[in-house]
Amino acid sequence: MKIDIICVGKIKEKFYRDALDEYKKRLSKYCNLNVIEVQDEKTPDKASAIEEAEIKRKEGEKILKYLGGTGKGSDGKTYVITLEINGKEIDSVELSKKIDSLGVSGVSHIQFVIGGSLGLADEVIGRADYHLSFSKMTFPHQLMRVILLEQIYRSYRIISGEPYHK
Repeated sequence: MKIDIICVGKIKEKFYRDALDEYKKRLSKYCNLNVIEVQDEKTPDKASAIEEAEIKRKEGEKILKYLGGTGKGSDGKTYVITLEINGKEIDSVELSKKIDSLGVSGVSHIQFVIGGSLGLADEVIGRADYHLSFSKMTFPHQLMRVILLEQIYRSYRIISGEPYHK
């Protein structure tokens, strides 16, 4: 399985980079992982709703260049999952079942999308096959990358029948 993490911005903090590198190394046993970072747009202090919408639109254009398929059902081989606060909340076992069932059904490429600090543009949300939420809480998008990779790793451990912490 090929898995892309498409995200906005670069990771500056060494502790996040170290954690991401560790999970990339662990995941190399299970999948072909690729992290694609698109440049974030500067958000001025006290940005208006119009300015925020324009920032999301510009970041969305950059993300869309990397997305496979055309939305719901896409090309049958690529499945797009956006991380959204209003997405569906599932537990780790359900995520592992989702990843496993996609592979069994012929999907060979999963793309997870993490937006910037303002979230995702409507055009990106519209291209998703699945909308996933890790919580109603807000997390820094840099930390969300680490959490996502940990959950993908946990999913593969569950799929493989290997021990994992509950």
